[in-house]
Amino acid sequence: MSETRFPPLTAEQMTDEQRTVVDAIQAGPRGAGLRGPFNALVRSPVLCDLVQRVGAYVRFGSSIPAPLNELAICMAGRKWGAQYEFYAHRRLGIDAGLNPAILDAVAAGRRPAEMSGDETIVYEFVTDLLSTGQVSDARYGAVMDRFGERGIMDLVGGVGYYSLVSMVLNVAQVPLPEGETPPLKPL
Repeated sequence: MSETRFPPLTAEQMTDEQRTVVDAIQAGPRGAGLRGPFNALVRSPVLCDLVQRVGAYVRFGSSIPAPLNELAICMAGRKWGAQYEFYAHRRLGIDAGLNPAILDAVAAGRRPAEMSGDETIVYEFVTDLLSTGQVSDARYGAVMDRFGERGIMDLVGGVGYYSLVSMVLNVAQVPLPEGETPPLKPL
C-alpha cells in the first residue's frame, strides 16, 4: 500500500495556513516531519491544528502513565485495524515498559494472559468502551479509584483521539515503513 491518496506536499504547494500548522507541529513535542496522519490532515488546516493540539496533550500530557496510555492507544489501533497506528505505538509502548506479549495479544484480538493490576483495569475499561461504546460501573469504578475523574477523561480522550487518528490513517492509506510487516492480521 502506498500513500497515493494524499501525496506529500512541498512547502511551495502549501497555503500559508497549512505552513503555519506544519510549523506548529514541528515546533511541538513530535518534532520534524508530517508523519502519521498529519500529511493527510493538513488538507484541512484548521482541523489539523485542533487535532494536533489535542494529540500533543493526549500523548505527552495525559495523567495516564505512558505504558498504560500506549496500551489504550494500541487497543484503539487494533479496533480500527490501523496498521501504521499499531506499528508505531507498539514500539512506543515497549519503550515505555509494556511487555511485548501484552501487545502481541492485543494484536491477535486476545486478552493478554499476564497483566499488572493497572494494566488490567485499563485493558478492561478500554475493552468495554471500544466494544460497546459504554463502560460498566465496575470498570468505571476501578479506573476512578486508581486514576480519578481526570484519569477517566484522559483515557476516554486518548481512545477517542487515537480512533480518529486510526480512521485518518486508514482513509489516507498511510503505509508502514518499507520492509515492515503489517502487525495486525484480520480477526
